[in-house]
Amino acid sequence: QLQPVESGGGLVQPGGSLRLSCTASGFTLENYAIGWFRRAPGKEREGVSCISSSGGTTKYVDSVKGRFTISRDNAKNTVFLQMNSLKPEDTGVYYCAADPSFATCVLSKVYAYWGQGTQVTVSS
Repeated sequence: QLQPVESGGGLVQPGGSLRLSCTASGFTLENYAIGWFRRAPGKEREGVSCISSSGGTTKYVDSVKGRFTISRDNAKNTVFLQMNSLKPEDTGVYYCAADPSFATCVLSKVYAYWGQGTQVTVSS
């Protein structure tokens, strides 16, 4: 079974940047739509960004538009989430999710496969 693995989280000051990575051993992520989700303390998990299997469609929640960029590198079997101009409200556990059945991608929690998450903390 596909098990996405996230990496790249950490502690960063407001205004800083982080790049999250999502990969999976033994599976070709090129065949999957990928979503990035986060759960802030005391809040529900929300969709942050997603990318279709072809890479032709990307979506972002309004709060991160212009600051976050999702991309995929099929040669590395990795999907990235570049996060710039980070704010304290971006703090949370970030999850990568994958699904082979979407024509494009969605920001709802309907993906079939989920990673364990990586912590992102934005604080001075």
